[in-house]
Amino acid sequence: MSLAPTPGQTVGPFFHYALPYPGDNELVPSGHPDRIRLHGTVFDGNGMPIPDALIEIRQADTDGSIPTTPGSLRRDGFTFTGWGRAKTDRVGHYSFSTVTPGATRPGEAAFFAVCVFARGLLDRLLTRAYVPGHESLDDAVLSGVDAGRRATLIAVPDDTGYRFDIHLQGDSETVFLQHWKS
Repeated sequence: MSLAPTPGQTVGPFFHYALPYPGDNELVPSGHPDRIRLHGTVFDGNGMPIPDALIEIRQADTDGSIPTTPGSLRRDGFTFTGWGRAKTDRVGHYSFSTVTPGATRPGEAAFFAVCVFARGLLDRLLTRAYVPGHESLDDAVLSGVDAGRRATLIAVPDDTGYRFDIHLQGDSETVFLQHWKS
C-alpha cells in the first residue's frame, strides 16, 4: 500500500517561537581575534523587509577546513562549529558574529552557505554569500551563474565585516541554488 503525498505547506512565520536559542547567531565569542559580522536585510518581491524570516549559515573556518565539532545548539563560548541561525528583526535585518571563511579547495572562492526560511515559501531557499575579491577564481557554482546576476552572490565589505542582502523576488532577486537529493 502506498500513501498519497500530502500537500505542501508554507514555512513560517513561526520561527521566533521555537527555533532561536541562546547564542544561535554567534559562531565566535566577542573576544575572538578574527571576529567579523555577516549581516543584511531580507526583502520580499516588493522590496519590503521581511520581519519574520530565519537565516542559517554553514561555513568553513579561516583556513578552509569544514568543522565537524558538535555543539552548535549549546555553544561553549570558544569552539567554532561553522553553523549558526539568526532571525530577522522587525525591519528584516539579521546578523551573525563569525569569521571570514577560507576556501575549502585550492583555487575556489570562499563563501558562506546560506539557507533562508520565510513565510510564503514552500521550501527553504539555498544560496551562497561569496567573500569579495574571489569572483575571478574558478568556482564551479559562481562561474555557472549568468555574469549579470553574479553580484547577487557577492557580499559587500563594510566596517564590521560583510553585508549580504537577500532579495526573494524582483529585479534584484538573489540567485538561489537547487538542492539535488540523491
